[in-house]
Amino acid sequence: MDAPVLDLPFDAAAMIPGLKRWVACESPTFDAAAVGRMMDIAARDLALLGARIEVIPGRLGYGPCLRASFGHPRAGEPGILVMGHMDTVHPIGTLEPLPVRQEGNRLYGPGVYDMKGGNYIAVEAIRQLLKAGIPTSRPVTVLFTSDEEVGSPSTRDLIEAEAARHAVVLVPEPARPDGGVVTGRYAIARFNLRTTGRPSHAGARLADGRSAIREMCRQVVAIEAMTTEDVTYSVGVIHGGQWVNCVATYCDAESLSMAKRQEDLDAAVEKMLSLRPTGNDVQLEVTRGVTRPVWEPDAKGMALYETARGIARKIGFDINHQSAGGGSDGNFTGAMGITTLDGLGVQGAGGHTLEEHLVIDSLVPRAKLLAGLLQVV
Repeated sequence: MDAPVLDLPFDAAAMIPGLKRWVACESPTFDAAAVGRMMDIAARDLALLGARIEVIPGRLGYGPCLRASFGHPRAGEPGILVMGHMDTVHPIGTLEPLPVRQEGNRLYGPGVYDMKGGNYIAVEAIRQLLKAGIPTSRPVTVLFTSDEEVGSPSTRDLIEAEAARHAVVLVPEPARPDGGVVTGRYAIARFNLRTTGRPSHAGARLADGRSAIREMCRQVVAIEAMTTEDVTYSVGVIHGGQWVNCVATYCDAESLSMAKRQEDLDAAVEKMLSLRPTGNDVQLEVTRGVTRPVWEPDAKGMALYETARGIARKIGFDINHQSAGGGSDGNFTGAMGITTLDGLGVQGAGGHTLEEHLVIDSLVPRAKLLAGLLQVV
């Protein structure tokens, strides 16, 4: 990395207004129009940098994706893919209990940490390189997707096709709690469950009914009890019943399993699909949802980490690495064997909660790290 990158005039105070604008545009996964509005904002910012903008229509009810490509003397050769998601878990209206605000060294807001902050500093890194006339080592493409928070059901094929055209993938998902980066991720599988009971009037004929909710509760306890050191099982969503005076006919749930090794996740899938109802008068159906393959560290990824660590040390900090639970779209590219480094985004805490925030002091060093990587990888 040339010395000029270290001297680029990154300034946290100058970044914050633009980042606030991104965060103030709420973009929950299940609101395609809202995600589209967020993509419009990012598209304009990238277009102002001279990128060629392509909006890729959404499908399966999800929002559009954004691809921004920058010109380069080596155009046509495998380049660098900067990949992030613009959808969040926060529903429209979260700005009321979680307003965009700065408190000391923290910037709060829905999605500010996971992962609009990381996406924004990646764009800022490109902006500073362009302004300084410092070339990137390879052609750069930015891909922002719309459904990562639900497992990328509509974008996996797009992600894999785009990654296959690149030599390196940089993912500005949040940094690890110690500021480290991610060189591998666990395998994840999602499941949809439905129990079916027998309806009756809950006041006059309670004994005639068989509650789908009660059966689901039994299943939840049994599922979560299967958790071991190798595989986790959790149920995060339940919907059941319609009237309190009716014994519920149906109850639906969503379950997630995570494992460090693919073979352990495969065994978990078999266990989940083999679940049976607890009695003959109720029914249980389990179907497999989206899956993220295990991404195991490899020599190319570790070499990229060492490069990143060297850049970080020149900037003035150090970074560890680890395989991480909690999936990202890096699972797909890493599992494809494409050199991938994840967790390059901002530091902070409270992701997916009403305390979500980033650490403002992390904006400049993390942006410089991304700029350095874009120059040398």
